[in-house]
Amino acid sequence: MQGEPPAILLVEDNDDHAELMSRAFEEHQIKTRIYRIKDGEEALDFLFRRGKYADAETSPVPRVVLLDLRLPKVDGLEVLWQIKTTPELQNIPVVILTTSESLKDVNTAYLQRANSYVVKPVEFGSFSKLMRDLGSYWLCWNRPPRNGSGSAET
Repeated sequence: MQGEPPAILLVEDNDDHAELMSRAFEEHQIKTRIYRIKDGEEALDFLFRRGKYADAETSPVPRVVLLDLRLPKVDGLEVLWQIKTTPELQNIPVVILTTSESLKDVNTAYLQRANSYVVKPVEFGSFSKLMRDLGSYWLCWNRPPRNGSGSAET
């Protein structure tokens, strides 16, 4: 929708982490519509507009996906793979936002074309700053691809 703040798809099963992210965006006055999903299967339904997400008005194409790796039903790496191998979705930036510092996870995410890999800080002040910086970069500074008509895909 024209004039609407950009949409973020937040795929996070931890309620506390999701709440911290939402509060940090509000605290830093980052204008966005956050669509929070708790598992990988539902994230794919949202992105592919299946089931209760079939309506484009209630499941817009996100400007960015913030994706945890450890998710119920379908893990984050599978969600990433599905996004990046689907022509209609592959240009959506995917930021892996996880507690995993595993080199294997980092390498696998980048091999599957993650746009960024960020380890969640434990301390609230650092977490809040991270959310401010991510929001500023992906929603303000970064320029998304445009569709054939010249309008943004958001």
